[in-house]
Amino acid sequence: MASIFTKIVHGEIPAYKVAENDHFFAFLDISPVAKGHVLVIPKKEVDYIFDLDDELYTGLQLFAKKVAAGLKKAIPCKKVGVLVLGLEVPHAHIHLVPMKSEADILNFSEKLNLSREEMIEIRERISRNITL
Repeated sequence: MASIFTKIVHGEIPAYKVAENDHFFAFLDISPVAKGHVLVIPKKEVDYIFDLDDELYTGLQLFAKKVAAGLKKAIPCKKVGVLVLGLEVPHAHIHLVPMKSEADILNFSEKLNLSREEMIEIRERISRNITL
């Protein structure tokens, strides 16, 4: 059975896409810990990030780097934090979280509840600032 992220890639589930190429996809987390919290995934469904072949792993990191650069331009922050978690979804993914302090990324139990309009505005702001 396909993961929720694979269903997002195939358009079966809507997402606030911020960037995409032939192999990777980046979209807003629907339960963000900070405004602009983005998930970056390979389109190929692989459960564990360290099970990706070297080419896909390297490509994912480089794609995430470009998304993070656009994210930092779009959302006021000191840095974009990077986390690899993902026990809840069996599809490798990287969390990119705009940070003003380390507390912004360290507490994943406190999620924001953003409106659809806020999500669209954030998505558009980030997307405009990503150069692939």
